[in-house]
Amino acid sequence: MKNSLKEVINIVDLHKSYYDGETELCVLQGVELTVYASEVIAIIGASGAGKSTLLHIIGALDRPTAGHVSYEERDIFTLGDRELARFRNEDIGFVFQFHHLLPEFTAIENVAMNALIRMEKPENSLIYHKAEELLDYVGLSARLKHYPSQLSGGERQRVAIARALMNEPKVVLADEPTGNLDRHNSEAVLELLWNLNAQSGQCFIIVTHNPELAERADRIVHLIDGKISNAHENRTRKQLPHS
Repeated sequence: MKNSLKEVINIVDLHKSYYDGETELCVLQGVELTVYASEVIAIIGASGAGKSTLLHIIGALDRPTAGHVSYEERDIFTLGDRELARFRNEDIGFVFQFHHLLPEFTAIENVAMNALIRMEKPENSLIYHKAEELLDYVGLSARLKHYPSQLSGGERQRVAIARALMNEPKVVLADEPTGNLDRHNSEAVLELLWNLNAQSGQCFIIVTHNPELAERADRIVHLIDGKISNAHENRTRKQLPHS
């Protein structure tokens, strides 16, 4: 069982509220979750259940109202702003539904960007070499100099995955990574994610409405009205077909 592996993330009594005037909207209400190394976790639930909010807090894109998120026994929200930004850049990879590529930069420049920002004196040739290797791995060696507008939806999402891997994070967070793709491209992206998990041992936490994606995860976390109603090992996990 993967639960015998090293604990990577521990979430304790997590709450998140927003305010509209004097009205409080409680999005997360006491979430408790432990994530282990090399796991693939699918977070499912209806729209508005708090899935994306939970993912954003795990990735330090947002702060909780109360509760703790520990990464390898370090409470990330005790860090200062600069340290928290470094944590986001170095320890977490992000893949979003709409990829968020910078339109004025090529595929290889988009992938290299996080590493260029991370390093005080970047070795550009080494960074671009690694970015090229990642784009080759995701099947885009012929698209290095193409701009996002010149790429298909599936290609743009693969660039986003390569970008997420650039700094070799231990955790990759994916928010509806196939939600904007047709079935063919969705299958290609899913196969890529699962191959990455198998080969690199990185932990993937994936928010999804896609039941087929959830069935392939090691664990399924069901979020209802800001609370985890069920979190269980997926004993019927389906393997992706190999091409």
